[in-house]
Amino acid sequence: MKKKAIWVVDDDVIFQVIIQKIIERSEMFSAVSIFPNGKEAFLALKAASKQNEILPDIILLDINMPIMDGWEFMEVMSSMEDQNIKKINICISSSSIAEEDKNRAKIYPSILSYLSKPITVKNLLEVMDLIKEKSA
Repeated sequence: MKKKAIWVVDDDVIFQVIIQKIIERSEMFSAVSIFPNGKEAFLALKAASKQNEILPDIILLDINMPIMDGWEFMEVMSSMEDQNIKKINICISSSSIAEEDKNRAKIYPSILSYLSKPITVKNLLEVMDLIKEKSA
């Protein structure tokens, strides 16, 4: 199986360190990039797309962040005309257990799943299985 590229968009520095170790331990991903907010991630996506660089296969997206939160990120992603960007699988990774957040996630076709923190290697395996099912 070809290893995938994963981006983590989360402002929590402790979570960033922990999830990077979990991603490395999983040995499922060829590259990991971390962004502290949706705006930086979105700008990086636009730049990578324009320069024909490798786009992430998966984005772990926090909901509550400064500058551009996860929902604002999803809005700008939805408005993009770039079909390659629209094909990126998004997994919400949030400490929020609010039903309204889970229901809101269902509105966006690119949101593959809603993961409650803390994220585990098992969660990443489940996400990979969902991607396989989606592409089959």
